[in-house]
Amino acid sequence: MPASDNILEVRDLSVSYGAIRAINNVSLTVRRGTILTLIGGNGAGKTTTLRAISGMVKGSGSVKYDGEEVLGMRPDLLVRRGLSHCPEGRGIFANMTVDENLNLGAFTRSDHGEIAKDKKRVFELFPRMKERLKQPGGTLSGGEQQMLAIGRALLARPKLLLLDEPSLGLAPQLVQTIFKIIREINQQGVSILLVEQNAHMALQVAHDAVVLETGSVATAGPASELAKSDAIKKAYLGH
Repeated sequence: MPASDNILEVRDLSVSYGAIRAINNVSLTVRRGTILTLIGGNGAGKTTTLRAISGMVKGSGSVKYDGEEVLGMRPDLLVRRGLSHCPEGRGIFANMTVDENLNLGAFTRSDHGEIAKDKKRVFELFPRMKERLKQPGGTLSGGEQQMLAIGRALLARPKLLLLDEPSLGLAPQLVQTIFKIIREINQQGVSILLVEQNAHMALQVAHDAVVLETGSVATAGPASELAKSDAIKKAYLGH
């Protein structure tokens, strides 16, 4: 029985790097089965927020995932509970094949039949991965590496997927493809917390949005409403 309608509840999350406060009392909620996007300028604290949620950096405050307090929990234990983090910069192992990279996503699992089914699902989302299965990850294009990174995260069979800058550095046509796939992943039942520089696309695909400015929440609400806001348009949508 789910603890609540929310898969993730972050309250007053703060992270400091030495004397520098990177994020300050950030609160956000991801409703089960939805996409929440976190938008903001460079240095607003978006990546740090994701890294604190997934246990990659230490923070103070509260992070409740699936009803359980998880702040400070080891990242591998969070993965076992169904929280996957697809990092900024993709984090592909360049010398390992596409297949080996995907298998790493399933490192916490031993249900080989189900892993094979999940791989098949990844190949349906990303047909190019099947074609490139024996190629080293480092030989893939930027777009293919992004597909591989998302595919690898899906092999952990997440209930909540943290996606950090999935469209960064991609050609406009590929950006459309990646966002279409993000929507499909969500429709298959995965809740998503999306950090994205492309605020226009992020607000189109998300249900809810939070705007970060210099480490603090500036505003939050339904993505469709924020997309219409003059202040948001001016600051992030290039109007």
